[in-house]
Amino acid sequence: MIAYRFFLERVPTPTGMMLLVTDEQERLRALDWEDHEVRMHRLLRLHYGTGLTRLKANARASNARRAVEAYYGGAFSAIDTLHVKTGGTGFQREVWTALRATPVGETTTYGRLAALLGRPRAMRAVGMANGANPAGVVVPCHRVIGANASLTGYGGGIERKRWLLEHERAAPGECRCAARKAAGQAGPHPIDH
Repeated sequence: MIAYRFFLERVPTPTGMMLLVTDEQERLRALDWEDHEVRMHRLLRLHYGTGLTRLKANARASNARRAVEAYYGGAFSAIDTLHVKTGGTGFQREVWTALRATPVGETTTYGRLAALLGRPRAMRAVGMANGANPAGVVVPCHRVIGANASLTGYGGGIERKRWLLEHERAAPGECRCAARKAAGQAGPHPIDH
């Protein structure tokens, strides 16, 4: 029995071919690199159950694809409006929502995220949730660095993490999440389940 029908798009980016998975409502379900396709399928099984998803090639460019392409083109706020729907635990979704609130051009640590969530001693759990993130870049786990400001592990690889952080810092004048919040505008969508 297939419970979830998803659409798969392959999106060329400066960091490699990305795999973008959306549902019929065009909500983002997964985003990963082609060289990590096995991990993406493992996360889909963990989030939705073994044998319960079917991926079909998307015949047209989704809104999510256009937003990811705009992000890579320097319009960083384009991904903020994407609806992300995942499985995962309530705690994981809290972490992913907090990650989406991390402004472009800024970084955070597992400790800061844990404190932000009101669980200052849950740094390891935050790290585990970060590692289980099925929608990298849009849920910007690349913005998490070590407490000593080092580039910590990243599912897409340290070189991609470095590239993404440098890319985000290279766009002066781009509307940042924090600036929008201060102006009373909406920030990124929370993670749906």
